[in-house]
Formats: sequence, C-alpha cells, structure tokens
Amino acid sequence: MSARDPSRPKRSRRPARAVLAGRSPAAAALLAPALAAALAVSLTAGCTTSREPSVDDGRSASQKPSPGGDRPSAVAAPVLAVKIDNAPAARPQTGLDAADVVYVEQVEGGLSRLMAVYATRLPKAVGPVRSARESDLELLRQFHQPVLAFSGAQGRLLPLIDRAPLDAVTPSDASGAYFRGADRAAPHNLFLRPSGLLPSAPGAAALTTGFRYGPAPSGGTATASRAVRYPAARFTFTWSASRAGWLVSTDGAATRTSDGLPLAPATVVVQYVKVRASRFHDFLGNNTPYTETVGSGRAQVLRDGRAYDVNWKRGTATGGTDFTTSDGAPVDFARGQVWVVFANASSASSASSASSAPRAPNAAPARAPASPP
Repeated sequence: MSARDPSRPKRSRRPARAVLAGRSPAAAALLAPALAAALAVSLTAGCTTSREPSVDDGRSASQKPSPGGDRPSAVAAPVLAVKIDNAPAARPQTGLDAADVVYVEQVEGGLSRLMAVYATRLPKAVGPVRSARESDLELLRQFHQPVLAFSGAQGRLLPLIDRAPLDAVTPSDASGAYFRGADRAAPHNLFLRPSGLLPSAPGAAALTTGFRYGPAPSGGTATASRAVRYPAARFTFTWSASRAGWLVSTDGAATRTSDGLPLAPATVVVQYVKVRASRFHDFLGNNTPYTETVGSGRAQVLRDGRAYDVNWKRGTATGGTDFTTSDGAPVDFARGQVWVVFANASSASSASSASSAPRAPNAAPARAPASPP
C-alpha cells in the first residue's frame, strides 16, 4: 500500500504538527527547529516516567460518570495510535514498552500487525510504522479525535480514513515527525518521533477504552502460559512473577524492544471476535481481514498468573468494551500495560488452552508469507 498522495485533497483539519495540543500554526513554527534537531538524536526506546493511575473513563456501561462531572472524552487531549509492523524483519520494535494498550490484529496472509496506543507517556521513537486497515477505523472510534500515525493505506481506503473522526498523519502530512532507520531495509525502517505530533502525553483520561483497573477477581485458573495462533503467526504469553507481567514471545522467540528489554504486559486479553473478509486486497491479491470489535462474545483475561473466562460487549463504535464474569460482574485488569489479542471466534473451540508450561521455543509456525504492505 502506498503512502498518501500529497496532491489528493484532504479533509479539513489543522496541520498535524500544530494540532493536537491546541497550538497555533505560529507556535508550531517556533517548534520546528527543535523538532528538526530531534531527528539527529540517536534512536532510543522511551522515557522513564511512571504511568499515571487509571481513571474511570465513562465509556463503559458498568462505569458511571461522577455526578456533575464532565466526560473525559469531551476535555481530554487525544491519544496517539501508531500502526506498528510485526513482520520478522521489523523486530525488535521500538517504543512498544511505553504503550498503554497494544492491540494485535490479523492482516493479509494470516500475519499479524500491532496498534500501540499512547496516553500516559510518549517514547522518543516508535516503529517500524506501517499501513492502516479498515478495521482500525472502527476500533479507534472509542477515542475522542485520536491521532493515527501510519505509513499509508490502499488508495480506496484513504477516503474512508479522511472521513473518519480522527487526525490521520502520514509522512506526507508531517515529514519532520518521521525518519528512516539505517539498520534495516525498507519498508521495515520507518519510525515516528511522537514529539513531532504531540507536545506531551495527554494523560490517562484520554484512554476511553472502558477498561477497569483494580484487584483481581475471585476464581480463575492458575496459568503458566497461553498461546494464541493466527494462520501464519503465533503469540505466547508466559507469566513472570518477578516482572509481575506476561512475557511476550512471537513465533517462538522472546519479544524484546530495540534496547533489549523484554515486553511483559500486566494484563493480556484474548478477545474472540468475528474476523471476516473485507472489500480490500493487498497487491498480491490477498484479502484484507476485517476484525469486528463492536458486538459481544467470549474472552479470556490473563492477570497475576491466572486466567479468567469472561464475556465482552461493545454496544457501539463510540463506546468502550465491557468485560464481565458469567454473573455480570465487571472484571478489573491489573494496573499497567494491556495487550488485547483479537482471535477469530470461529477458531475458539480449537484455540490453545492455558497450559502449565510454555511451548518449546523451536516449535515455529508454518513458513510465513511475504509481509503485507
């Protein structure tokens, strides 16, 4: 998929670099030298500021806004969502450890791609950045005017992106915010400096996901590891008490940042959704899967070394997702990073169950097809 054509008319919106924090174009111009200088800084993973406590966001049916209080979505600055490459040539990624939420979705050829959402802190760099998909538009409507950073999209999808209630920013829109890394080949070398789009992190109030954070529910099953398989990709999450999180492995290899740090989200959600064919195809003719995130179904929540079988429901695209027990009680997540892995509901009956030991690291999936654009 190609990047946005600069000659194509865009929907009316403020310039990406002046946007987002309410800055005027003049103020943005003053920032331009600093942003240009930032491009010369060596690639690093992220800041060390601790994550702010989560708050009720008003997007969950089980959460009630405080009396007389404003909905956070009406006042909060926008989150930053970045489409991140997950092909073998793109690993290790940069900046994933700073994301508040990481969504995992299936793309062409049975491969996977990530969407990282940033609200409580911004890393110095994120990437490799890749192209958007139609499913992203429905998923992102839960946020108030989010900023979507992506490398481009199929030509027929671009008008839908332009009409979506978000600020879409490609390298053609904000070239100073993107750069090419020298240590890998295109298309796996495009990176974003978030400071080129947002002057600061918007804060936890911008995370209108519907997620709740608090003590672990009762019950659950002691779980050492959990595997999730796509046709040409596999994720394994292995509990680490010392890190209070689930160590991520992709295709049998430990998932680390470009600084060598392991990724260990506090909560992992395996959410069973409908994955259907869309009207779009890649340049090889492979159909682009559409992941339906509005609806209801089953899920499994992993936290604190245990697995909880739950139900999920998202009534509208503008709402968050509720996770509840069989008796309707809301399920709280552990505070920290959350990974949401969208798994095909049609394969739920044959999905990998929780196991007492992780799968052998040399048990790789079938040979993966070429990476989608």
